[in-house]
Parts: sequence; C-alpha cells; structure tokens
Amino acid sequence: MPRVYRPDLGVLRPCNPILACGLVAGEVGRWTSSSSSERTTWRKPEVGWMKLNFDGSRNDATGAASIGGAFRDHEGAFVAGYAERMIVGGASSFTAELAALRRGLELAARYGWRRVWAEGDSRAVVDVVHGRAGVRSEEDRRQCGEIAALLPALDGVAVSHLCRDENKVAHGFAKLGHKARRRRVWHVVPPNEVLVFLQRDADRG
Repeated sequence: MPRVYRPDLGVLRPCNPILACGLVAGEVGRWTSSSSSERTTWRKPEVGWMKLNFDGSRNDATGAASIGGAFRDHEGAFVAGYAERMIVGGASSFTAELAALRRGLELAARYGWRRVWAEGDSRAVVDVVHGRAGVRSEEDRRQCGEIAALLPALDGVAVSHLCRDENKVAHGFAKLGHKARRRRVWHVVPPNEVLVFLQRDADRG
C-alpha cells in the first residue's frame, strides 16, 4: 500500500478543490494522501483498511455515463460493489470518475469502513485530489463538495492511480451501470461479469 501521511490542510486550501470545499463549509475530516506514482499491479490493502477501486464510463455515441466500483478487504476478498447510471445528461468521463469516487466514499461511510484506500485509472481525478489540478464545471465542483462533506465520517482516505488494465473489476461494475434502472449494490457475492477479474487480482495481490 502507498505510504500515507496527513497533509497540512491550510497549505492545501488554495489548490485542492476538495479540501477547499470542506474548509469553506467548516467540515474537514481526516483526509490523507498517497504516493503519486502509478501502480501497475493491483494490491491488497493493509489490515484495517478497505480497498476501493472506482471507475466512470461514458458512451460517446449516446452521451450516457455510468459509474461503478468494488470494495475488497486485506485478504483481497470481495466485500461489496456498486453500479448506477448518472442522471446528469452529457456528463464527461472526468465527471463520471469523480462521481464514482464520491459514491464509493458515500458507501464506505454508510457501512462504517472508516479507512479507505481508493484507487482509479483517471490520472486527472487523482491530480485533483492531490491538489495538482483544479476543476472548472459547476457539476465537477458539486462532486468535489460532496466528497469533502463525506470526509468527517472517515478516519483516513488514501487515493492513488492504477493503470487501466489493472482496474477491470471497477470498469466491469461501471459498464453494468449503463444497464441499471436503479442504483445497485452487491454484497459478498459479486455479479458474474467481474468474477474472472476478481480472481486475477486475488491471485496477484
């Protein structure tokens, strides 16, 4: 797992839109950060942490977007997964990735998983989280604000980048979101569409 540290929130305020939203609202949780280096192989989290892989998917032909993600424990066992279509018309792939992270943290807070290592294949989203980039659209700012509002419910959140080929479990859930008529959450037993990739990660991790 990447080395985790607690940054100085005051220093990050001008450049990190997620932390800035939390500071303005007076609601800042225990945000942590992780190494910026790209991981090329999926890894299990440490004991006491939950691993969240998230992904956003956009159909360029229709403009429809969906999100998905999966939680696994320190043994690499599947704990939960989620998928849904985005109701925001014409959402960009970047917005979908932000929404996938937001939904994952929302579920972590709901189920009491207070330390989360979140990993996605969008370098742009990881750069926003680490304060290396900003956001422009109103919808992206809204997503950042909702992420910031979730931080007080969590003891630690580490965010890192993973190459796309190693994020296929989350991508599989995001693809299922295109077909979902409502929000879906799977517990313990995953859908057949992601089984082969879950097993691949478990063997490697």
